[in-house]
Amino acid sequence: QVTLVESGGAWGQPGDSLRLSCAISGYAARSRGMGWFRRAPGKERQFVAAINQDGSAGLYANSVRGRFTISRDTAKNTVYLQMNSLKPEDTGVYYCAARSLGGVPLTESSYDYWGQGTQVTVSS
Repeated sequence: QVTLVESGGAWGQPGDSLRLSCAISGYAARSRGMGWFRRAPGKERQFVAAINQDGSAGLYANSVRGRFTISRDTAKNTVYLQMNSLKPEDTGVYYCAARSLGGVPLTESSYDYWGQGTQVTVSS
């Protein structure tokens, strides 16, 4: 029922900014939270950020806190990840995920629907 499509991934230099978008189809009130995860080359997929249903609460990995901002526009069925002060370690495939339950968990198993990912590369 739920389809997620990420976009906005690109190459950037350290210190650059990039904005990722996740377009959601079939998202209903039964889905209570959204998250962003990333997979660095050769590594496991890790939590980046999460946001609750109405956008009033967010959760960030320590590695991105203060640099990344997650937001959502429920009317547009879209969630965003604004990435500032990019670092080479931010490189990876970024995935959007949707929950069918509430809260802003950081565990991958807490999410029920996933996008295909969008590539972000940060290098000088």
